[in-house]
Amino acid sequence: MLTLLGLGMISCFMYLIMTKRLSALIALTLVPIIFAVLAHFLGFYFESLSHIELNGLGTMMLDGVKKLAPTGIMLLFAILYFAVMIDTGLFDPSVKWILKKVKGDPLKVTLGTVFLTLVVSLDGDGSTTYMICVAAMLPLYRRLGMSPLIMAGLMMIASGIMNLTPWGGPTARAASALKVDPSDIFVPMILPMLFAIAWLFFVAYIYGRYERKRIGIIELDVSHGDNIQISTDSEANRAHLRWFNGLLTLVLMICLIKSVLPMPILFMVALCIALVVNYQDLEIQKRLISKHAGSALSVVGIIFAAGIFTGILSGTGMVESMSKELITVIPSSMGPYLAPITAVLSMPLTFFMSNDAFYYGVLPVLSEAATHYGITPVEMARASIVGQPVHLLSPLVPSTYLLCGLASIEFADHQRFSIKWAIITCMVMLVSSLVFGMFPLYSMV
Repeated sequence: MLTLLGLGMISCFMYLIMTKRLSALIALTLVPIIFAVLAHFLGFYFESLSHIELNGLGTMMLDGVKKLAPTGIMLLFAILYFAVMIDTGLFDPSVKWILKKVKGDPLKVTLGTVFLTLVVSLDGDGSTTYMICVAAMLPLYRRLGMSPLIMAGLMMIASGIMNLTPWGGPTARAASALKVDPSDIFVPMILPMLFAIAWLFFVAYIYGRYERKRIGIIELDVSHGDNIQISTDSEANRAHLRWFNGLLTLVLMICLIKSVLPMPILFMVALCIALVVNYQDLEIQKRLISKHAGSALSVVGIIFAAGIFTGILSGTGMVESMSKELITVIPSSMGPYLAPITAVLSMPLTFFMSNDAFYYGVLPVLSEAATHYGITPVEMARASIVGQPVHLLSPLVPSTYLLCGLASIEFADHQRFSIKWAIITCMVMLVSSLVFGMFPLYSMV
């Protein structure tokens, strides 16, 4: 019964946001509360639900919010920081340089989007990747009249592929859960990743051709100081301090990668320094913060609402129950195929539950069953990371809300646009992994 409630809660949530009957903020908050209350009253009839008490819901929700609080704080100040940097005109020269290179050709823009995201994603942090790449590419998409959905989709899938690096998270989780060396997981998966990257460039080529046909190649005159400004706030422009703002942003990125301080603290400090140096007038500081508060609040509010969702999902035991039921429904006749089954399951499971829940709750059980058929833990670990491009579309991934917020697109629109390409990208990695023997299609001792 607990499993049915968990699946029902997730399905109801996805239906409400994808049909735009409720906003993500409202659905993430109200849907889990309604299902938790329902579970409490059903506990009078089902013993499996008898442990769910109404006076414990507050603790569950607060625990979930606490876990996501650092992420929410980081996103709040990160959005404000990059918004202020845009207002200062920091990115104007880079946009002009990119315009010169692409010469107004949408095809070059889409290919450049993938290339830039792949390079920046090497730091392993999705939030940082999106902040840098969107700041660089969104003005270009707007300038040419291209759809920001294409930009967000390409960036998300590229980040999902690069998320397989040992420092990206999933590989480290799989390695620790199954007690294997992360390099033994990652190194053989480089070849499937390259195939997925090649496929993504092909997708970018398709959309680049489509946008070129739709809007044409726009001749942009940037040779004589074309006045390209991302922000229309001329009073906030600080072209004479561009060297300082660039240096500050570079130091911030280095500190983020080196983990000198926690990410929320780094962005708080950087924002304060940027405001003090660029705008000594307190009224301008207040105006700029108020100007960007709306976009920052919309993202951060959803993060805290996601904390309520995950808190109830975990606190009531729904995640654990769904994991156990999953194992029992796999027939023994499918045992020799557990590696590709795990790869396929990694897509929906990491979409509907957190990476921690999948890698520490589900994967060890699947791996233990697979050993009876001669499938090694390291092969199961490789299979388990195939679904990461789909995982990043999950409503439980904070960085995805950041991407949508920065690109000014609806989360549901982003999901509908990107889901098919994310699934195909995962299948490309799956097929190439099977062809080159990263894990077996069939194994029987």
